[in-house]
Amino acid sequence: MVKNYFNTQGYERWRKIYGQTDDVNKVQLDIRKGHAQTVEKVLKWMDEEGSLENVSVCDAGCGTGSLAIPLAMRGAAVSASDISSAMAGEAQKQYEEAVKASGKAPQVPPKFEALDIESITGKYDTVACLDVMIHYPQEKADAMVNHLASLADRRLIVSFAPKTPCYSILKRIGELFPGPSKATRAYLHAESDVEASLERQGFKVVKREMTATSFYFSRLLEAVRV
Repeated sequence: MVKNYFNTQGYERWRKIYGQTDDVNKVQLDIRKGHAQTVEKVLKWMDEEGSLENVSVCDAGCGTGSLAIPLAMRGAAVSASDISSAMAGEAQKQYEEAVKASGKAPQVPPKFEALDIESITGKYDTVACLDVMIHYPQEKADAMVNHLASLADRRLIVSFAPKTPCYSILKRIGELFPGPSKATRAYLHAESDVEASLERQGFKVVKREMTATSFYFSRLLEAVRV
């Protein structure tokens, strides 16, 4: 269901949200700004550790490349994937436009593929998965974290909509006004559950951030292998 959604009406909705077009409503614009803040926080974390030249990064659930592209332009060796072939194709297009605008291509171009998270293979210094867990119920999210952890040699960065009394109420209110392009369920996750999943795979959370706008709320965790 998720795959079909993001290849059809979901693609059109989220391409606009993640893009630069002015053809967005107030809610979509707010979500765009919130997601961009989450991406900027991840980039800041990674920049603080020094050069990203040839650092291998897996961006699982890359969307239109909002994280993968700036990482590649910083010199990281990026392998990015999305369950939607339409999204992965748009990410490739956005990367090519970024290279054209900058006039300089990185030595290692990013690789964009249409893959669900369970199908991703390989080993990477860093694995990032932003704003994807919202599509997974907790039992599926545990399996997702387990697989992502198996891909990460050193670091795993994930973001999710936190399950708190306040956000649970906001989510319920939002469900009372379904839009034509909202065709998938949204799941909130307790931070303690996500952290427990990471710890079971040998990772310790070392950084935390929260991004909250009017319609976007996302908890960001960085965990390292111990």
